[in-house]
Amino acid sequence: MSGNYDRILEPVQFGSLTLKNRVIMLPMHDHMATPEGFFSDRQIAYFKARAEGGTALILTGATAVSEDYAEPGEGWNSVASDAAIPSMKKLADEIHAVGGKIAIQLTAGLGRNGGDNKPGEPPVSASANQAFGAPSVTCRALTTSEVKTIVRRFGEAATRCVKADIDAVDIHGHTGYLIDQFLSPQWNTRTDEYGGSAENRARFACEIISEIKRVAPDLPVSFRLSLSQRFPDGRTTEDGLELAPYIEAAGLDVFLADDGCYEAMDYVFPPYYLGDGCMVPAARILKDSVSIPVVACGNLDPDTAAEVLEGGDADIIGVGRGLIADPQWVDKLAKGRRNSIRPCIRCNASCVGNVLQGEHLACAVNPEAGFELEREIQKAPSSTTVTIVGAGPAGLEAARVASSKGNTVDIYDSADRVGGVLLPAATPVFKKELHRMIDWWEGEIAALPVTVHLGYRVTADDPIIGQAANLIVATGSDPIVPSSIPGIDGPNVTGVIEAHEGAQLGHRVVVAGGGLSGADLALELAQAGHAVTIVEMMDSIARDMLPVNQITLLRELAAADVEILTGHKVTEIHPDGVVVIGPHEGPKTLLADTVVTAFGVKAADELGTELKRRGVPYTAIGDCTQPAKVGEAINAGYVAALAI
Repeated sequence: MSGNYDRILEPVQFGSLTLKNRVIMLPMHDHMATPEGFFSDRQIAYFKARAEGGTALILTGATAVSEDYAEPGEGWNSVASDAAIPSMKKLADEIHAVGGKIAIQLTAGLGRNGGDNKPGEPPVSASANQAFGAPSVTCRALTTSEVKTIVRRFGEAATRCVKADIDAVDIHGHTGYLIDQFLSPQWNTRTDEYGGSAENRARFACEIISEIKRVAPDLPVSFRLSLSQRFPDGRTTEDGLELAPYIEAAGLDVFLADDGCYEAMDYVFPPYYLGDGCMVPAARILKDSVSIPVVACGNLDPDTAAEVLEGGDADIIGVGRGLIADPQWVDKLAKGRRNSIRPCIRCNASCVGNVLQGEHLACAVNPEAGFELEREIQKAPSSTTVTIVGAGPAGLEAARVASSKGNTVDIYDSADRVGGVLLPAATPVFKKELHRMIDWWEGEIAALPVTVHLGYRVTADDPIIGQAANLIVATGSDPIVPSSIPGIDGPNVTGVIEAHEGAQLGHRVVVAGGGLSGADLALELAQAGHAVTIVEMMDSIARDMLPVNQITLLRELAAADVEILTGHKVTEIHPDGVVVIGPHEGPKTLLADTVVTAFGVKAADELGTELKRRGVPYTAIGDCTQPAKVGEAINAGYVAALAI
């Protein structure tokens, strides 16, 4: 841990713009725009909260400059007409009022990535490429004159930004979107002035920058570039470095260094498996090759960010999901409250997951993200007492919110530490942010009127039940252990929670169950040197996981030599192994020193069931109602406590 964040808090300049510190909010699609593509009040409140929390520069998500050859999808912003100026002006005014700066990320569209093509027409692209996700669809190559039309549209959009008092613009040049398709030889096979050499492939991007500078010479321009696209036959780091000087020479003020594209989407939305600072090397390499400031990004917590700046790897820090998790990220650093920053757990569940499902952005650990207009913790008109049974994620969040409203809270748990099942799940190094989340709750409730009672199992007969003015039951879940499997109670068998907590395991381990908990444990054990096999009944592992996370998990499991048997059922456990049956074969034995059961969980609802039978009023939250993801438990705790 660095502990010295002075460099993060220093002012920095690019172009004509001076930032009060070196933290910018990275552009992320939030699906909050109005049906017309204008900035909504919800969006403005969301961005304002981050600016109010000290972030120097807010970058919006991708915003369309043209509707000539594509139509922005639902929830996308557009500045393709003057009608967009009033909402942009309102956004700028709100950000400026709290001391921040605002930039609009401008995009030429998704191109072959699809989703914004006009109804009945194929997507447009640099060349006649296959559409991503729909290989039977062939994109239409833009004509030379159409490319020049889009260039002009960027100039028109920049003019509107200036009229709306926007401080800067960012050009969306990464993720394999349309501009990136021109930059990349695998998607650009043109024979005109926009294809062929690196200089020609960069021409579209360069002309966009030059056009913006022509119409708005004082408007700072940044460009987000995937230095390496991170997939076979994609752009390499060397290819990216060949493009960068041309883009800089067009008048660029700052680079946002990135990696990945849709073919390597885990680098677009890096999950916890990729670790801290996973794209800092791209910034370091790019910084050595250009003369303008460079922004680093990719799973940057405050300590990694400080190291990046102190080591000269970048000039500016780009934070995305970390600012969704805690809008006051910068302000807390400035006030010496680093440990009170709510960590992003890098799960992608509610930020990326919601948007991919056509819902507006939210956050697994911050129930107020995206709901700034509706949700705010305010002091209750009169205080009361709240009794919470269960100190897992749902119970801890309920305790934090209820006590923040001025209520006195008692929270009980049978374990010797708070955290519930989150605590053992946090043992892998790659899930350390879960541990920080538990530490964060402990720090928060320590400063609030909350009394924590550990090692205390509450029953329906307990006097505290009858004395409770407001009773919340958050008793979590219990592991499923199929008693029908012979040998499941043998000495060589342990549960996934016990395995996380340090149970003695042999070298050869079979993990029975390939859900997320089983798969993550398998990876943890394999990385520690065990020989691991996952046995899963279904046709894939971690089925409920976001595909963007699953990509990395499967790659890491393969790299760790974890054997995966899908479509296989455990039928018996022996002292020397496991008997399984596959879809096309008879029983076979997998040799194992230890068998770990990871068959999932069921609601631990015994207390709630008995209270209901007795007619005792209570509110049930979290896994004891129905096992779900951690974000759903946290949200349930927040909502229940807010209503008290």
